Amino acid sequence: MTNESPFSLQGKSAIVCGATQGIGRATALEFARAGARVTIVGRNEDGLAKVLAELRELSSLAHESVQADFADLAATERIAHATAARLGVVHILVNNTGGPAAGLAIEAKPADYIAAMSMHLGCAQAWAQACAPLMREAGYGRIVNITSTSVFTPIKGLGVSNTVRAAMANWTRTLASELGRFGITVNNIMPGFTKTARLDALFKGKASRGGTTVDEVERDAIATIPAGRLGDARELALAVAFLASPAASYVNGVNLPVDGGRLAAQ
Repeated sequence: MTNESPFSLQGKSAIVCGATQGIGRATALEFARAGARVTIVGRNEDGLAKVLAELRELSSLAHESVQADFADLAATERIAHATAARLGVVHILVNNTGGPAAGLAIEAKPADYIAAMSMHLGCAQAWAQACAPLMREAGYGRIVNITSTSVFTPIKGLGVSNTVRAAMANWTRTLASELGRFGITVNNIMPGFTKTARLDALFKGKASRGGTTVDEVERDAIATIPAGRLGDARELALAVAFLASPAASYVNGVNLPVDGGRLAAQ
């Protein structure tokens, strides 16, 4: 019998993709606070170095970084398998990738859909295939995917993103069914409007297209949120940390909104 908190990640090895900013960065830091050894993945070398330094300030574990550009699926697949082999043990995988460009679904080129599917679903599959055998061997696995509330309700002006996020949701539920018997859970976090560089860019684009201001766009967004404010990246990270922990051992195949109640109010 152990007195260790079921929310602790002591002794766990985690990989966090898209970890140089926003929700990915916040998740990596939260994992380190909870006791995990964290490997961060991203394409920006300077961003990786900055977050790695932050991780090392939080704990003395052997945190490390891996550079990968998810626009190159073949290279990402090689890097994923090489990283998993080098680590030798992986308990937690967070799939997180920047969203596709805004735009109407009908105006997107077929190639835009293929590229987005490759970056999101293709790369997530590569990392899952690399890590799942190690999770199975350990008898403990947590795969958490950062998607969007558009899984349930498409967001206007995000045609490609809406489509890809829905595919990720069904992929998650399928994997949850396949891997559950090995002690591996697979879940989605669906962020609502969260203060990140991605949201800033979306608000600016919407303001430009609508001939309004960013402040007005933000006020309109907040008006749809029962909590009456935008989310903070750490609030999302805490939800991810829960799903990654032993406390969530019986939570499998869910799409969890972390959106201040926005979906519930629709």
